[in-house]
Parts: sequence; C-alpha cells; structure tokens
Amino acid sequence: MVEAVLIDLFGLPVNLQNSIQDLLCNMLGTTEERSSVSAPLVYVMCCQTQWSERNDEQESLLAALRDFQSLKKRLEVVCALTTAAALYTIKERLDEKDLSVIKIVIPAFRRHLMKVYIDHLFTAVYQFEFEDLQMASDCNNLLIAEPQTEGQTYPTQEVELVTSEIQMHLESLPSLKGELTILRSSLIPDDIFLHGFTTRTGGISYIPTLSSCNLFSSSKRRDPQAVVKENLRRLASTAGFNPETFHRVKIDHGNAVYIMGKTEPDSYDGIVTNQKGVTIAAPGADCIPVLFADPVRKACGAAHSGWKGTLLGVSMATVNAMVSEYNCNVKDILVVLGPSVGPCCYKLPHESAKEFHRIDPKCVRLFDSASPYIDLRRATRVLLETSGILPENIQDDSVTDQNQNITFCTACHPDKFYSHFRDGTNFGTQIGFISIKD
Repeated sequence: MVEAVLIDLFGLPVNLQNSIQDLLCNMLGTTEERSSVSAPLVYVMCCQTQWSERNDEQESLLAALRDFQSLKKRLEVVCALTTAAALYTIKERLDEKDLSVIKIVIPAFRRHLMKVYIDHLFTAVYQFEFEDLQMASDCNNLLIAEPQTEGQTYPTQEVELVTSEIQMHLESLPSLKGELTILRSSLIPDDIFLHGFTTRTGGISYIPTLSSCNLFSSSKRRDPQAVVKENLRRLASTAGFNPETFHRVKIDHGNAVYIMGKTEPDSYDGIVTNQKGVTIAAPGADCIPVLFADPVRKACGAAHSGWKGTLLGVSMATVNAMVSEYNCNVKDILVVLGPSVGPCCYKLPHESAKEFHRIDPKCVRLFDSASPYIDLRRATRVLLETSGILPENIQDDSVTDQNQNITFCTACHPDKFYSHFRDGTNFGTQIGFISIKD
C-alpha cells in the first residue's frame, strides 16, 4: 500500500512552466484517484531556479496548493537547487513519519536518473514504485502512464555526477548533537599509533536512534551508505587519517581474523596489519570494540567482540595473528577495551550464561535466574590473561580506572553512545580505530 507520493518536477520543460498550476492540478487529481490510500502524503519536488524569476507564478502555485490542503490533501512542496537536496529533505519527512512505501510520479526521461539517487540515498527498508509522467504541450492532455520495465544502464559519467552532487550536499549539512568527539587511551603510545573510539556526536545522521555519527549502514536500517561515508569523512578529518585506506571488519560474530595483505575472507571479526597509514576498525553498539597495539614490532589489530565472539575467543585469535604474522611477543601487546554494554545492564539466557560461568564465575551475576547478568569485559580479560597478555597491558576502565574515560557502559549513556540493547533494531554504531603512523 502506497504511503506517500513523490511528484518530480525537476525535469519540467520550459514551455510548461507557465502552466505549472494546471500541471499540478492534473497530476494531483490523477494521483488521488489511483491511490490505494484515501489521503496519501504528497511531496512535490521542484528546482528552485525554475521559480527564481517568476514570483507571480510562484504565488499562484502556492495559492493553489493551499486550496488542495483545505480539501485535506496532505501536500508539501520542496524546492531546492539540486535533486539531491530536495530528495534528502523529502527522505527526512518520510523518516519522521516512519513511511517506507513511496510512489514516484516522474517524466520517463528522468526515471533512470532518479534510480541512481535512490540507490545512494535510501536502503532496502524503502519500497519504490514508478509511474511515468507523459507531458504534452497542452497540460490538459497530460497522462500518467503505467510503469514500464526497462533494462536501464547508467553511464559512468552520469553516476559520478550524481554521486558528486550527493556528496556536496551531505558535506554542506551541519553536524548534529555537538562536536565530533574521540576517546583515546593513554596506554597506546601516540607517537607510534593513531587510534580512538568514537561517540555518537558530530555526524549528520538525523533519525533519533542513529543520530548523529552513525558509522555503519545496513539494509535493515534507514541510514544509507552515503550518510555513513560522510560521517566517516568527518571522523577522518578530525582524527587525521585517510578514509580511502580505511578497513572495517565484516562482522560474523565469530573468531576469523583478516591479515591485511592476504586474501580477504567473506566475513571476519578481527583484523591485523603492520602497514603504515592503513586504518583498521571494529564496530560496537554494546559489543566490545577491542584495539591491539605492539609498539615493539609496530603492528596493530582491531576486533569486534560480542557475546558469541567472546566465547569463541576472537580477541585471542587477533593476538595470535599478530604473533604468527609479525613475530610479536605476546607480552608486548597492549589491549584496550572500548565502550560496550556493562554487567550492570547486559543479560543472556541461562544456557548461554553457563558458558561465561565456566570462564570465571565472577563473569555472571544472579546465575540461578532465567536471564543472568553477564560481564563481557571480564570474560575477555580472563581469556587474554590466560593466554599470556599482561594484566597491566589491558585497559578496562570499569576495573582499573573508576574515572572511566573509555570503557563506558553504552546502554547507560544514551547521550554519548549507541546501544542495540537499549535502542532496538534501528540502532546506530560507533567504532574503535587504529593505524600505524608514517
């Protein structure tokens, strides 16, 4: 069922601009008749420059739109200099109302271009259907045709222009929720390594549970890759790394480790490198982003450690990769546990809790309950120390530093961090990142 209708007037020919009011009357009337919703939201998207020298016509159009609204037509005109700016504004309106099914009424010659914009600015959460707007020189002869299937390919240059237009618009947007903030550990020497853990501030993601520096895009969430890429660009600019040489783990909640320079697995939760200038990262939104640094061999690693990965030993697997590939001594490796859900908030079913109880009974609180509280960080520390990492080389602020400058509980601090446990399925993601300085 269509929840909203988008009428694209960006491609309106010059010879029809004088009759824009009649054009809208025809389109809106036909759209209303064909819609399965009694009063769908209607967005009219048009180019600001088309009206720049036509103030009288603009006033006439707005008067007509007011008439439509008085007839309970829920309609909004969005004027912008670019298609990207107009479409992104409409996406904000759709997201405010949690709408996902959109019909686009568009001139046939604009359809394939609109699909490029949609590919970049939307995710699989949204469903689109198209109707071709066929325009004659006489507006009274205007028709809306049924969709036609077409195997349209996009010229590379055209796609690049669209991508550039989207990027320029996103770069122009103000940061939300304050300045971009990076948490850094004093354990990792900053003369050798560049590193940090992000918080949720300083990006452009506007959906409440994703706002504002979300750094992960998913087909199940509403933040598109283009927005995440812009958030990453802003992080890279603030932190001082090159976003073009940035590598994030491909989460599988397992213990596979990617050794940079070798064949990349389809999925992995750990990554290691000794290449200078390459930034590696692990996400976390309750799961622990873990950073590893060996200042002697000048090698580093990052791991994503959720409850499954913790039990499978992903952190130690990352250490073992550094030892085997770069000849690191386990006693030289420094480990920092990033922001993650604490034992104050995190519960698992009793069967899963048994596995953590075997690692260390102190990892589980209220063990006899149906859903005991779990300490993922303690389990990670115990496994690392058992395998040879020195206790003093592990930073976990919840134990070693009550000031908690890094290892905050993500669920307890909604102003600072994202949390899947707290926010549900449409959650945002922060990261821990590290690189070897040139």
